[in-house]
Amino acid sequence: MAVFGAAALGLVIGSFLNVAILRLPEGGSLLGPPSHCPRCGKKLSWYHNVPIVSWLALRGRCAYCGERISIQYPLVELAAAIIWGGNVAVFGLSLEAVVAICLMTLLLAIAVTDARFYVIPDLLSLGGVVLGIALAIVTEILRPDAPIGLREAVIGSIVGGGILWIVAIVGTWAFKKDAMGGGDIKMMAMIGAFLGWKGAILTIFLGALAGTIVFVPLTWKSDRLVPLGLFLALGAALTFYLGGPLLQWYLGLFV
Repeated sequence: MAVFGAAALGLVIGSFLNVAILRLPEGGSLLGPPSHCPRCGKKLSWYHNVPIVSWLALRGRCAYCGERISIQYPLVELAAAIIWGGNVAVFGLSLEAVVAICLMTLLLAIAVTDARFYVIPDLLSLGGVVLGIALAIVTEILRPDAPIGLREAVIGSIVGGGILWIVAIVGTWAFKKDAMGGGDIKMMAMIGAFLGWKGAILTIFLGALAGTIVFVPLTWKSDRLVPLGLFLALGAALTFYLGGPLLQWYLGLFV
């Protein structure tokens, strides 16, 4: 029952994430105006905003003008439902589930925003740093033996953001142009706050590896930008769930 309740709540959160993904890159407010069609400007009724169901019922089109509604909406809602329900199924109603849900929800929002707009809003990255450190404090109080406490979260945030900051400085000097956006640096500070310094390093490695495999062939003869945040999100998710075995393998490369 708890799993289905969490999944239902995830659907609602996913609907809110869609609003954040579309408005934050343009500096819009999350509080207003109410949901409306970007083409005809008509305010949407509550029954047009039922997660997934409304999109299916309307066959992916606006109820007023017939403008196509991006498939992003139901996919993000479904992904959020899986994140919320899945983590409760794995961790139960526990602090671990709360941490996992918070991190994965932030990663989902960042990944989609960066893939679509090549922007990582500060509200998600810096807000995530604050949330990650706050959860680390709560974790340390409730479970003093937990691997990620306040000290590990702060160090992880500094290391995660610091590594990409150094890469950005060196890359800018070497290529005579901006080599990395500030949003990626802030995002890694957020990931470090959740995963600690070891998790941050592994995330960077996995994210860079995935980005290289996918985007190097696509950008070989073009100037297409690489949404690094998308691949860092993937690396962070892999690190969170498979961090132990992956860290052993990764560190074994140097030992």
